[in-house]
Amino acid sequence: MFSKIIIYLKNIDWILFFSVLLLISFGLIEIYSVALGKETIDLLNFKKQFFFIIIGIILLFLFSFLDFHNIRSFSNYLYIIGLAALLAVLVVGVTIRGTKGWFYLGNFGFQPAEFAKIILLIFLARFFSSYSMKIRPLKQALLSGLGSIIFVFLILAQPDFGTASMLLLVWLMMLAIAGFNKKYFLVIGLILLISFTASWLFLFQDYQKQRIMIFLNPSFDSLNQGYNISQAIVAVGAGGITGRGIGFGSQSQLKFLPEAQNDFIFAVIAEELGFLGVCLIIFFFAVFFYRCIVNIKKMKNDFAIFFTLGAMGLIFIEMFINISMNIGLLPVIGISLPFVSYGGSAILSSLILVGIIESIIIRSKINY
Repeated sequence: MFSKIIIYLKNIDWILFFSVLLLISFGLIEIYSVALGKETIDLLNFKKQFFFIIIGIILLFLFSFLDFHNIRSFSNYLYIIGLAALLAVLVVGVTIRGTKGWFYLGNFGFQPAEFAKIILLIFLARFFSSYSMKIRPLKQALLSGLGSIIFVFLILAQPDFGTASMLLLVWLMMLAIAGFNKKYFLVIGLILLISFTASWLFLFQDYQKQRIMIFLNPSFDSLNQGYNISQAIVAVGAGGITGRGIGFGSQSQLKFLPEAQNDFIFAVIAEELGFLGVCLIIFFFAVFFYRCIVNIKKMKNDFAIFFTLGAMGLIFIEMFINISMNIGLLPVIGISLPFVSYGGSAILSSLILVGIIESIIIRSKINY
């Protein structure tokens, strides 16, 4: 047993691991910085995030030592567990900022939607590694879409438009990876357009409509619903090349920027660490993606390839949307910056994702 652990540790992609660890460290520093700006310094969020990071790193190593073939085998059971959790949270969950999406135990919250992203990735990776898109492609697309849409609608019911959008994008991304004919995406696009129109008329809350209006016109209601985006843009521009220094960002320290440790932590980094800090964040993400691509070339298992590509795509989309939200290119839809933003469920799910990737990398190296 001990010798196996040594072999696994030798074959972990440590460059990938440390790129993630450095991103986490940036986030932890900025969460601490945001806490300094309160009238009475409250480090509760910092302590909670640090606790979840420690648990998450432990889970990362546990999942990296776990054979990913077993995860593949249990994909259907995991899907059922995810489905049950999403149904249960609608019944007994806690409502925060208008979204009924959390279970709470004392001061610690658990958001099943964050883990639904991993479960859906596993489900789709197994599905597309088991069935060829060259044989009845429309049937395969519909079946995989059904499995995805069930999760999407349950999360929309909370309502959590951001996470639901992410799951839908994950499905479309996996279809593209599987080689789904491009001409069919026009049909999917038409269906999504009709669905969006119906959602606008019957499903979207007023605040979600306002966010889209603000995206189309950033100056719209800049003192109310558009306030967050306006202040985030100011914070990003105020950082200059080297930033104002940790704990000296006026937008975050003087509370002009709401949700500074969550959706808008990128703006805090830009203001306090400047363009150089932003470049470092993007560099560490680039290293993570580069190491994933390097390792994919060594993988011979279809599930492993689909899952790793899907995980890369998920993290890239989250990163792209969050940064775009912070600089006014996309509407604010509640997508956090992976590994960096505050959030226990988000950091745990992200580190579990990295753990499964490491499990795949280890076994691709030792031909297990």
